[in-house]
Amino acid sequence: MVSWLEFCLLVMASFRLTRLIVYDKITEFLREPFHNFVEETLEDGTTETFIEIKGTGLRYWIGELLSCHWCTGIWSAVFLFGSYMLFPQLAIPVINILAIAGVASLIQHTFIKD
Repeated sequence: MVSWLEFCLLVMASFRLTRLIVYDKITEFLREPFHNFVEETLEDGTTETFIEIKGTGLRYWIGELLSCHWCTGIWSAVFLFGSYMLFPQLAIPVINILAIAGVASLIQHTFIKD
């Protein structure tokens, strides 16, 4: 059983790890073997970029996983919680860093409009 503080840290760390894997530019190299990025020009002249998943079988499944924040979120939570339960000395610093970054991300998106 985890305390409320540990639970909140795990939630924020899972949120940040999920965003890191699914959306952030720094991890684009992880998604590149599984995704094609296609640009389409709309009737009003604006362009929209969307993901086309490459391959079939396992490659397609991984591509789907890496494009779905709900799916990746489950696996991020399993990984972080499992790491915390099995190797707390190694997992706690990583969880704390991801949780701090997750809160910072929420603050930025809430209060700073680009």
